[in-house]
Amino acid sequence: MPKTLAPVPASVPGNPGPRRPRAGFTLRSLSPKTISPGTLIIVLAVVVLGCIAAFMTLELRGNLSYALTRRGIRVGAMLVVAVAVGLSTLMFQTVTANRILTPSIMGFDALYILIQTALVFTLGSSTLLTASPALKFGVEVGLMIVFSALLYRWLFTGGTGSLHLMLLVGIVIGTLFRGFSSLLQRLMEPSEYIVLQDLFFASFNQVDSVLLGISAAIVALVAGVVWKLRKTFDVLALGRDTAVNLGVDHRRIVTLVLVLCSILVAISTALVGPVTFFGLLVVSLAYQMVRKFSHAALIPIVCLLGAITLIGGQLVLERVFGFATALSVIIEFVGGLLFLYLLLKGSLK
Repeated sequence: MPKTLAPVPASVPGNPGPRRPRAGFTLRSLSPKTISPGTLIIVLAVVVLGCIAAFMTLELRGNLSYALTRRGIRVGAMLVVAVAVGLSTLMFQTVTANRILTPSIMGFDALYILIQTALVFTLGSSTLLTASPALKFGVEVGLMIVFSALLYRWLFTGGTGSLHLMLLVGIVIGTLFRGFSSLLQRLMEPSEYIVLQDLFFASFNQVDSVLLGISAAIVALVAGVVWKLRKTFDVLALGRDTAVNLGVDHRRIVTLVLVLCSILVAISTALVGPVTFFGLLVVSLAYQMVRKFSHAALIPIVCLLGAITLIGGQLVLERVFGFATALSVIIEFVGGLLFLYLLLKGSLK
């Protein structure tokens, strides 16, 4: 009979036996996706509070009351923009089922630039700079909301009601606005164009406190509506057919969401200026950090990440680089790289 070989003991050198997972600390345990959404929200909230405290207190000199007031207005503006742009991008990507699109694809930024260009071309830069901030803010917000309302009404009450057609029309209209703005800029005086260029980039340094309060109230109201719809967004993320089968009035909800996006983008753009790729940057980072794509977790995480990006970025820009460039330029550069990465990666569906 053939001889059977005895098994080699696990203690024999060269045969350590089956490997057992090591308990304790590993680099994988630091991954954000291994942290529960509640813990992640608490950590991000602490980071936001730390950024605010550092921004308000570092290198505080001179008249403390004046300095704290000015810094508080800037922090408030950054928080409003973080919530408005983050929520609008998250909602827009949910209803379009595409993580590479942003509300700026509808031509809001191009419309803002066209409004500024037309005002400078017709009235002059001196009239624009001395105009009432409330009047200018109301005109900009009103025109952008009217533009979006007409676009949505035309597309969703017609025979097609196609969301993809609306996106295509938004791209074409945005291109038309940019072309017309470029034509007016070539016809105006060089001195007027220099003044106009400063309005093309988002700035948190000259925000009116009254307009900030109005904007914060509107954004908070819209954010409350968004939070109430958080479970509906989870259903919409499953696709149109699934959402309809589950009892969601798809056309009504999508129209409401697009109107809310219009209000948020109009408020943010009129308050500080256009930030094209900021929403894409923040929302993409939020999706990478959350293991469960629930909007109950995504909504606060997107807002907190936006606040950290703006306040922390402005803090580093001022204290490390000494106002070397505008924060919006850096955000647009990084967001543009992310856009190209997602496009090349095949995220466009």
